[in-house]
Amino acid sequence: MLDLCYYVAYDVDMYVARASWPSANGKVYTSIYLRESYRDGQRVRKREIANLTHCDPQEIAAIELALKFKGELAALGSLDRIQLSQGPSVGAVWTLYAIARRLGLDRALGPTFAGQLALWQVLARVLDQGSRLSAVRLAQVHAACDVLGIRRGFDENDLYANLGWLSQQQAAIEQRLFAARRGAQKPELFLYDVTSRYLEGQQNAYGDYGYDRDGKKGKKQIVIGLLCDEQGQPVSTEVFRGNTQDAQTFAAQVQKASERFGCQRVTFVGDRGMIKSAQVEELSQAGFHYITAITKPQIETLLAAGVLQMALFDAAVCEIQQEGVRYVLRRNPLRAAQLAASRADKQARLERLRQERNRYLAEHPRAQVATAEKALRAKIAQLKIDRWLAVEAHGRTLNLTVNRSALEEVSRLDGCYVIKTDLPESAASKQVVHDRYKDLAQVEQAFRTCKTVHLETRPINVRTAEHTRGHVLVVRLAYLIRRELSRAWTSLDVTVEEGLAQLQTLCSMEVKVEGGGSCLRIPKPSAGASALLKALDLHLPEVLPHTDTRVVTRKKLPERRQPR
Repeated sequence: MLDLCYYVAYDVDMYVARASWPSANGKVYTSIYLRESYRDGQRVRKREIANLTHCDPQEIAAIELALKFKGELAALGSLDRIQLSQGPSVGAVWTLYAIARRLGLDRALGPTFAGQLALWQVLARVLDQGSRLSAVRLAQVHAACDVLGIRRGFDENDLYANLGWLSQQQAAIEQRLFAARRGAQKPELFLYDVTSRYLEGQQNAYGDYGYDRDGKKGKKQIVIGLLCDEQGQPVSTEVFRGNTQDAQTFAAQVQKASERFGCQRVTFVGDRGMIKSAQVEELSQAGFHYITAITKPQIETLLAAGVLQMALFDAAVCEIQQEGVRYVLRRNPLRAAQLAASRADKQARLERLRQERNRYLAEHPRAQVATAEKALRAKIAQLKIDRWLAVEAHGRTLNLTVNRSALEEVSRLDGCYVIKTDLPESAASKQVVHDRYKDLAQVEQAFRTCKTVHLETRPINVRTAEHTRGHVLVVRLAYLIRRELSRAWTSLDVTVEEGLAQLQTLCSMEVKVEGGGSCLRIPKPSAGASALLKALDLHLPEVLPHTDTRVVTRKKLPERRQPR
C-alpha cells in the first residue's frame, strides 16, 4: 500500500508521477513513472509509458520542464525567464521529517491539517526548544511546509489550538505508535518513573507545591510520569498535579498496560517508593509482577530482624528469599568510594571554613565566638553531616570533632542496595532481576534529555490542562527522534545539536519560471552533511515541490528587542 504519492502534473495528457513507500527493512523506496491520462467515456484512465526510476535526475527534471512548456518550447531556450533565488533551509527539517516517517510518527498523527501541525511542533522542538511563536518563526526560515506538504497557512494561535487536539488524541497516537513498533509482540517488562518541572507562573491547571526535584523552592510544579518498554523506548507519558506522590501515579500505568496496550504478562520496574504494598496488590490483581528496590530504613529493619546479614553484601549479586519475596543484594564498591569521597570533601570544606573563622577571631578581638560557632553548626547541618561531625570552642579557637562510631554507622551501608521482586526464580535469575532494575537508568536518561537544554520541557508557556498535556506529549515525541539521531551520530563523534546545526546550513535554491510555477532545487551536501546523512541511511532528493503557504506571526517583537 502506497504511503505517499504525489504527482507533478500539468494541463497535459502526459505527466511524471512519483510514489514512495516504506519497506519491511525500514528503508523508503521511490519509483518514478512517465504516465499518460486519457478519457474512456465518462472515466479518466491512465497508462504507464515508461519507468524512469533509474534515469538520471537531471533527465527527469528536463522531461518535467518540457512537459510543462510543451506548448511553448521556445521559452526553454532563454534563461532570462528562469529566476534563481535563495530558498529556505532544507537539510535539517528534511532529515527530521525522514526520521519521523521511519518511526511512524506521520502515520500516528495522521494526514490531516491538525496532524501536520502536530508533526511540525515535534520537529520544531528538536530544532529549537522554544514556544509556539518560535515554531512559527522557524517555519518561515525552514522548508517546513514544502517538506511536510502543508498547504494551509498557520500562526501561533493555530499551534496553541493544536496542543488541545494533541491532548484529545494522545491515547490514540500512543496506541498507534505502540502497535507500529511492537505489532503482535507485546512487551513483558515496563520501566516507569516520574519527575517534576517547576513553573514560573501561578496559573497552570496542574501547578501545585510538592516534593521539589529541581532545587527550586517556593515554586509550583507539575509531575510527569514516563512509561517505557524494556528497551527504554517511551510508550506513554502522563501529567499529574504538582503535589501528587510517586505511588499515586502508578495505578494509571497498570491500567494502560492491561487495557490500552493489551499486555497480559508484564513485570513493572519502579524505583524506591514507587511500588509499595498497595501497588503490589494492584499488580497482583492484574496478574502482573514487579521489580523494585527498598529504602535504607527498610534494609535496616531486615538486618535487625535477621533476614539479611551485612556479610551478604558484596560486589557479586546475592539472593535471599522470604515468604515468596526475593531480595537481591549487592554492594557497589564504586558507589561506596564516591560516598566516602563526598564525606571527605564536605569535611575538608568545613575545615577551610573553620580556619577562616579562627583567623577572623584572632584578628578581631571584639568578634563573638558564639557567632562563629553558630555559623559552623549551620553549615554542618546544611551539608547533613551533623550525625558524625561537631564543632567545639576552646577559648577563642574552634575545633572540629569526628565521632568515629557514628561515622562507621552512617557509612555502613555505603553502596549497598536491595532489589525486591515477586518473580519466580524460574522466570528470572537473580542477575536478570538485578539487570532489569538497572534498566531504569534509561528512563532517567530520557528525563535528563527532555528536561535539559536538549529538549527543554520548560518554560511551560501554557496554562490549561489540555495545553499542558499536549506540550509534554510534543516533547516526548521529539525525544524519539532525538534518540534516533543520537544513536546514529555517536560513531561520528558529533552531538545532535552539532549535527543539526551543520544540516541547517544546507539551503535550497528556488527555481521559478516566469509565468509558471516554482520548485526548490537542493544542492549537493557538503562532506560533513553527507556523512551525517549516510549515518542515518538517508539520501536527499534533488528537487522538492514548492508551495506558497503563508506562515505568519500575530505577535511582534517587544520594543526592548527591537533596534533603536
